Amino acid sequence: MKYKTKDSGKRQDYDSGMRRDTQEGKPRYDLCYLPLFKRWAELMERGAEKYGANNWQLADSDEEMERFKASAFRHFMQWTMDDVDEDHAAAVLFNIAAVESLKDKMNPTSDDTLSPPPELEPRAYSSNQNLER
Repeated sequence: MKYKTKDSGKRQDYDSGMRRDTQEGKPRYDLCYLPLFKRWAELMERGAEKYGANNWQLADSDEEMERFKASAFRHFMQWTMDDVDEDHAAAVLFNIAAVESLKDKMNPTSDDTLSPPPELEPRAYSSNQNLER
């Protein structure tokens, strides 16, 4: 079985009688700056229009990983210099996520590696193909 239900051994009880595992030690996505995630998603939308949806997930080599890293660093430097010709902060997030995704793809270490659902799996296509189904 691929999935397990984690259990901290601690419980939080509610007045209604509901009981849940505590949130202690779990990621706190509610503390993240959500407008930046929206900008990242908007960047992904523009990239899908330009290159095709999930085109970046076709990457499978060290050469492509180095390209993502170079782009991340370039956008980081542009962000630190207050360059506003593009959304460099969102581009940094994208490129770092692409590197981390490619690391998982090239060196899977556990069942915890997240895979996109089958309908989002990358397909072989050229950058000028329309991928709408």
